[in-house]
Amino acid sequence: MTHLDWPALPYEEWKDTYETLHLWMQIVGKIRLDRMPWINHCWQVTFYPSARGLTTGSMPYGAEHLQIDFDFVGHELVLQTSRGERRNIALVPMSVADFYRALMAALEAVGMPVQIYRKPVEMEGQVPFDVDTLHRAYDGEYAQRCWRIVTSSAVVLTRFRSHFYGKVSPVHFFWGSFDLAVTRFSGRTAPPHPGGMPNLPDRVTRDAYSHEVSSCGFWPGGAPAPYPLFYSYAYPEPDGFGAAPLRPSGARYDSVLREFVLPYDALRKADNPEEELLAFLQSTYEAAANLGHWDRRGLEATPPQ
Repeated sequence: MTHLDWPALPYEEWKDTYETLHLWMQIVGKIRLDRMPWINHCWQVTFYPSARGLTTGSMPYGAEHLQIDFDFVGHELVLQTSRGERRNIALVPMSVADFYRALMAALEAVGMPVQIYRKPVEMEGQVPFDVDTLHRAYDGEYAQRCWRIVTSSAVVLTRFRSHFYGKVSPVHFFWGSFDLAVTRFSGRTAPPHPGGMPNLPDRVTRDAYSHEVSSCGFWPGGAPAPYPLFYSYAYPEPDGFGAAPLRPSGARYDSVLREFVLPYDALRKADNPEEELLAFLQSTYEAAANLGHWDRRGLEATPPQ
C-alpha cells in the first residue's frame, strides 16, 4: 500500500469542506431517492464508489435514464442522460444554495426536473438547501483524499463481503450519514429499533434494522468522534459484545458510539493496512455472530485460496 491508497485526512483541517460536501451529496441523494423504487433497508438510495468518485448509477426517468457523478479527479459534478446529454458543474467553493440552483437548472436543461424535500436528514441543522449560504467550502485535495480512502476501503469491504453466503448488503455509500458500509444479516428478525436519530423518521430506522445485523464500514468522523475511523456494530447488541477480543491492537469499543472503532490513523501507519482492516472486520463480526448465536456454519463461505 502507498500513501495514495491511505492518505492523511485530519478532521479539523477539512471539516468545512466535509460539511459542505455532505450537504451537496444530500441534494444529489434526494434526487436518487425520488427516482428509485423502494428497496428494503433503503438500499435504493445509496451511492457507489467509481473510478473517479461516487456515482448514483443509472436512475429511471420515464423511458430514459439519468446518472449523476461526483468526479473527485476532475472536480466536477457530471450529469448524464441516456439520450446523450451531459452537463458539468465545477466543484469549487460555492454555497449549498448555489449548488442546489445549478443542479436544478441542469436537470431542467435536459428535460428531467426533480422536486426534492429541501432540508437535510440525519443532521442537526435544518436550513433548507436553497437558502443555505453559510456552507460554501471546497478543498479539492481533501475531497479527493476522502474519496481515495473510500475506494481503498471498498476493496477490502468487498473482499470481506465475499466470505458470506447469507443475506448481505452491497458495499455502498450512505449520503445521509456520509459513510461507506456493508451489512451482514443473521436471518432472524430483530426487536423494533428505538429510533430517535436526528431528522430521520423512526419508520426508516426500523426498516433498516428490521433484522439482526452485523454492520461495518468507514466514517470520516463527526461531533462524537472528531477523527476518521472504521466502525463495526451489532443490532441488537448481544450481551458481552463490548468486551469481546479484537484485532488489531489499535481497535477498541467506544461506549458512546456503542461500536467497535479502529482509528484510521492507526490503520494507515500499519505495514499492511488491508490485512489489518480485514482482521478488524472479521474479529468484530465474530463477536456479533458468536455472542448472538448466529448459524455461522450455514451462513459463511470458505475464503478462496
